[in-house]
Amino acid sequence: MIIAVVRYKLPPQIDYAACREHFHKIAPNFREVKGLISKHFVWSESGWAGGVYQWERVDDAKAFYTGPWLEGIIRRYGMKPQIDLYEVFAVTDNTCGKVELFKETVASK
Repeated sequence: MIIAVVRYKLPPQIDYAACREHFHKIAPNFREVKGLISKHFVWSESGWAGGVYQWERVDDAKAFYTGPWLEGIIRRYGMKPQIDLYEVFAVTDNTCGKVELFKETVASK
């Protein structure tokens, strides 16, 4: 499993309300993204926003962060996003009351 943290600085014309409204509008569009398990749409008082994505495979993440998605981010926010990919070793999920341990994926390639 892969986690991606994607961040971009919001331009001055996109305040809290505008960011929230946009995220609410586009959230359903992520239902059919290949390999995407979940996406958290995030905003910070520091003026940064983005997403925390949970992916099945690193190849799906890398494929998504190119082409139309990247062009749209640059067009809307005026910058390339910062994207950090992390391999997930374990998850503690208190809502389900379980702990998952994962085998090597990225490092073993």
